[in-house]
This record gives sequence, C-alpha cells and structure tokens, in this order.
Amino acid sequence: MGKQVHILPNLESLITDLQNGDKKAFSVIYKNFSPAIFGIVSKIILDKEVAKDVLQESFVKIWKNAAKYDSSKGTFFTWMLNIARNTAIDNYRKNKKEVSNINLNELSNVSLLDDKISEIKINHIGIREIINTGTKEHKEVIDFLYYKGYTHQELSEELGLPLGTIKSRVRAALSVLRDKFGH
Repeated sequence: MGKQVHILPNLESLITDLQNGDKKAFSVIYKNFSPAIFGIVSKIILDKEVAKDVLQESFVKIWKNAAKYDSSKGTFFTWMLNIARNTAIDNYRKNKKEVSNINLNELSNVSLLDDKISEIKINHIGIREIINTGTKEHKEVIDFLYYKGYTHQELSEELGLPLGTIKSRVRAALSVLRDKFGH
C-alpha cells in the first residue's frame, strides 16, 4: 500500500502559486492528488496505460487552466476531478468505435470489480470517508456522477427519478461536502 496523502493544510497557497505558474506547487498538487484522480479515471478507462495517458492529459489541462479555478464554485479537488472525469469520458467516447457493444454505464458497472483498489486511492485524501458520512441519496448521486461517470440525465433514467430531483440531490450532496471541507 502506498503512503497516505491527507488534505494539505496549505492548499490555498499552493493553488495561488499554481495559478501564478509555480512548477513546484504543481508538483506538490500532482503528487498529492494524482492517486485519487487516477482512481476516478481508471473507473471510466479500463486500460491502465490509456488511463495513465488520460491522467497526464488531465493534469496538463489543470496546469493550463489553473487561473480559471474559482473557489466560489466548488473545491479545488472537485474542479480537478471534473477536468479528469470529462477528459476520460471524452477519450472513451472518441475511442468508442473501437469498443463495440459497450456503453459508458456498462463500462462503469464492469469496473465495480475494481472497487477495493479505487477505494484505497480515493481514501488517500479522505474523500470516501467524508462521502460515507452523508445520506444514502448523497452517497448514491456522488458515486454515480463522479466515480462511475454518469451524466445527470443518465442518472435520472437509471434511478427512475425526475431530473430536477437528481439535480437537487447533487446540490445538497456537494453542499455537505463543501461544509465538511470548511469551504
């Protein structure tokens, strides 16, 4: 098992340094967050080598777009997670023609066999523990949207709930996570 990584006490100053183009800050952020981000990417991209490439592409985007991060819209980890998740989904969809008869939902379900490995990676920064303190509905929407790559619409169809209900649950779950992180 790798070394544990915890929420960085000086994350805000690291983010500011990253936004100012500091390569050392980027290196610290990469070192501390890449295992958890890779866990998410590898849920969508099952080929580990391709997932590593997607991880690298995601961090290039994070580096290039750091100045666009806005703390009023969410946590830095969520912002990075969304970049990585979208990059992975884009990669999957781009290469979808090569993978016949598999859709993103099925791919996510197949990857559930890898849960224990990914849970270890997610726990590197304590996200899973925080999510597990929420309600069943909060855990469910976070799991489907962020760890399995579902869209709001896909989740609405999967759970048989109105899209507005899904969006309300997402807002509530993210609000709880934001409170847990002190933002």
